[in-house]
Amino acid sequence: MKEPQIIMQDASGFHNNTDSKSRMLKGNTYKDASTICIVPTRGLIPARVVQNWMNLMSPMNQKFFRIFVSNMEVGDAYNSAIEMILSNPELSKWKYILTLEEDNMPPTDGLLKLYEGMTEYDVIGGLYWTKGPGGMPMIYGNPKEMPLNFIPQIPQIETIQRCNGLGMGFTLFKMEIFKDKKVPKPWFKTLQENGKAYTQDLYFFENIIKLGYKVACDTRVKVGHYSFEEDIIW
Repeated sequence: MKEPQIIMQDASGFHNNTDSKSRMLKGNTYKDASTICIVPTRGLIPARVVQNWMNLMSPMNQKFFRIFVSNMEVGDAYNSAIEMILSNPELSKWKYILTLEEDNMPPTDGLLKLYEGMTEYDVIGGLYWTKGPGGMPMIYGNPKEMPLNFIPQIPQIETIQRCNGLGMGFTLFKMEIFKDKKVPKPWFKTLQENGKAYTQDLYFFENIIKLGYKVACDTRVKVGHYSFEEDIIW
């Protein structure tokens, strides 16, 4: 039972009496945050992963739409989905593309945090690691080092850390990148030539970094990397 009291306090409310405006400005979701989520999949997504996705928050009263691409090589899946989006008179006007892979488990507020850095950066991803006991953080290359490289970087704590490349397990892209005629197509391509071996993601990031686009990892957004065979979240 509550304590007896004489009620005389200010009733204007918590948010009217604190700097909630700064929080909204930082969050960036008062602007257009329309987002298309592309999910490449082999066709069956583990229940543990689906349960996690069902808790993912999207911005209030903003457009959010998912596209699943089944049984296609991952680079081809992204290329095909983005080509479809750009040819659609409605979806092509949206602001962002989010990539979400079938074994990645972002935190509930992960997407809301990614939006915060999109004023300064063109691509921001959550922090996740390759699978296994020797897993490495998928945050590649220090932009201050030359020549351009994709050496795994040590994650900085609870910040937005600039880098040269990311995985695509939970990564937010500005739509305008894919409308830029200077970005080579196909955007995503697994490459093995002249001593280079690139997965589709790092091939893309090398091309956009050379054009001056800015990439970062939000280390506050800690993403689990689920192994169905071992039932372990790495």
